Amino acid sequence: MRNSARAPLVSPAKRETVTVTTSSIDQKTFDVVVVGNGVLGLSLGLTLARRGLGVALIGEAHRPTAASTAAGAMLGCFGEVTTTLLKSEHGRTKMDFGVRAAKMWDSWLTALDEDAPGEDIRTADGTTVMLNTVGMAAIDDANFTAIRDMLDTYDEPYEDVDPADIEWLDPDPNARPLRAMHIPGEHAVNTPELLDRLQTAFVRRGGTVVDDTAVRLHHQDSRINGVTLASGAQLSSARVVLAGGARTQELLDTMPELSARIPRLVSGYGVSALMRTEGGSGPRSVLRTPNRAFACGLHVLPRGEGEVYVGATNVISPEPVTIPAMGDVLFLLECSARQVRRDLWGSGVHKLQVGNRPVSLDGFPLLGEAGVEGLWMMTGTYRDGLHLSPLLAEEMTRRLLGEEHHLDWDAFRPVRSPIAPESREEIVQTVSTHLLATGYEYPWRMPVMYPMLIEAGFQNSFSAWADELDPEFTPPAELLAVSRRLYPVIGKWLREYYAASRSAREV
Repeated sequence: MRNSARAPLVSPAKRETVTVTTSSIDQKTFDVVVVGNGVLGLSLGLTLARRGLGVALIGEAHRPTAASTAAGAMLGCFGEVTTTLLKSEHGRTKMDFGVRAAKMWDSWLTALDEDAPGEDIRTADGTTVMLNTVGMAAIDDANFTAIRDMLDTYDEPYEDVDPADIEWLDPDPNARPLRAMHIPGEHAVNTPELLDRLQTAFVRRGGTVVDDTAVRLHHQDSRINGVTLASGAQLSSARVVLAGGARTQELLDTMPELSARIPRLVSGYGVSALMRTEGGSGPRSVLRTPNRAFACGLHVLPRGEGEVYVGATNVISPEPVTIPAMGDVLFLLECSARQVRRDLWGSGVHKLQVGNRPVSLDGFPLLGEAGVEGLWMMTGTYRDGLHLSPLLAEEMTRRLLGEEHHLDWDAFRPVRSPIAPESREEIVQTVSTHLLATGYEYPWRMPVMYPMLIEAGFQNSFSAWADELDPEFTPPAELLAVSRRLYPVIGKWLREYYAASRSAREV
């Protein structure tokens, strides 16, 4: 066990982030090994280190495939509400997790500032959700209403605002907002600064940062005992937590009999951009639409003086992506100028960012012990991993230490049968509607009757594909949409997982 005394702090000007290579690690045995150095891995590592445990945090320093590095870091759950989320008990449980996490962020950031002092990393004062003329009523109007309903249900403050009074907003008239509401409690933070300070705090608390990649899990007699790194070094521990996002699957596949019984992880690849604005202006709050078109809604938020963050696309990919596709970049930037502020068209694109959200084959998180004693998972969080990070880190720490649980996340245990929050008919309808919504957001132009004909074709095609894929299980809409023609390998993985789940159920 490591000494839990707080390390001496230095002034913000002298703050440094410490990393080590595997060749410089003095010890090879740890109380806990955390695989993944994105926001979830860092948050867990810090929470464990604060409790006095010896922790190794494994991940390449530049985080090439992480979701965190491209995230807008919106600290909220209400703006993410969808009608689909609220249909099932599993979705409502995720909603409750989000509400609990929102209440932790003030104290989480205060404690972080004590361990790694610096300027306030909050970048946005609240969130303004806009219902504009882009998209479809079946998605945008319905989700806007669902957001209001959840705000009322949880007694969360919000206020209706006149779209004409929204500061900095200047959309194309054909994309003007019809309604808007401001949620004062949903902010955003500077993601790079958050990651840097989490790592600094972790090191000061005695944690060991390993700039390497875990390539193999070691186990004996159904119990985990460590990992092998790409460098060839081996780290020993009776507790290993897989928190490496979409790349977790590569490591899990070194235990094929186990991985077959866990919903496989794919990537929700996304592109975001940092833009230098005309005249150095920017909004004070997050400006966003409801979730739509398989994505988390268009959002623009302040990131620094004269700089805004624009995000984000979402495309299912069988493997993590590191280079943005031209079509995704053009779509994102055109949407931001058309729907939020026209003079962004003349602004400089300072940086393009690529992230990979971890998406399980049934769309829900993978949380808890993973079928082998001592092996744990904390991933599959899709779009809300950063927001949930303090909550999940605290809960995982309690469970690793054998303490009383505060969250009931057993429904999301990794070894499980597929979670089915909707009927096949509902999922097929969702696929059809969101594909049409993508077309409207581009925006496409076609004879007025064509979208109805296209929708009927979508419904027939995806209904037939769902029947062909499996007689019982249906994947989430995003995966059903890409698993036939775009990425047949995802269809293969779905069939294999469904077969393994069915065999386990029959034993």
